[in-house]
Amino acid sequence: MKLYTKRTFPITFILLGSSQLCSAFSTHGPHSSYVSTFAPKKAISPTSLHAIDGADPNFLINAWDSYNVALNTNPLITKSVTAGVILGAADFAGQALENKDKEEENDIDFSRAFRFAIFGLVLQAPWNHFYYQILDGVLPPTEDPFTQTTGIKVIIDQFVQAPIFTVLIFAFLGTLEGKSLEQVKTQLENDYTDTMLANCKYESLSWIQYHIYFLQSHTICSQYLK
Repeated sequence: MKLYTKRTFPITFILLGSSQLCSAFSTHGPHSSYVSTFAPKKAISPTSLHAIDGADPNFLINAWDSYNVALNTNPLITKSVTAGVILGAADFAGQALENKDKEEENDIDFSRAFRFAIFGLVLQAPWNHFYYQILDGVLPPTEDPFTQTTGIKVIIDQFVQAPIFTVLIFAFLGTLEGKSLEQVKTQLENDYTDTMLANCKYESLSWIQYHIYFLQSHTICSQYLK
């Protein structure tokens, strides 16, 4: 059974992108200075949380505060656990969506979801954590995201980091699946190009969405500070 199919390429990188946000928008993330500089810092109000039926405002606020404290005190462990939970749950959801579109009913492959959880815990989060530390050390983030520095970082992400990390993804998940080195090589030969194209499409969309968010936040912040 192939670990990836043509239909799962976009889903796979959406899952990885979701988990990557845990690193990108926290300690040592590539966009952390942008968000902290321009986004208005407002506490979560109990009133807004009352809109969630059955939610205990104090519990949710304390849980969120505790999570942010954990990100500052134990960033690597916190990101790793978060990535493991997100990737495991997201792959489970992705399988459910895939099965829903099929005429014949298929059981959820829990072992596959578990492999994604292990991948997020052991490789994906630690890789992003140290990668962004090194990248920000060499190219410190700028307050203005529309700079040459940001452009260089994007190029490094897309044409250096992503190709290398994609090989590691196939190797790591293939090993967990019990595949031999030759089988992993064959899968790379068959699926690597399609996977990288799917990654570029997803990253391009994410980049556009991020800058739309940034411009909206910057506008709100400017009005907020007047």
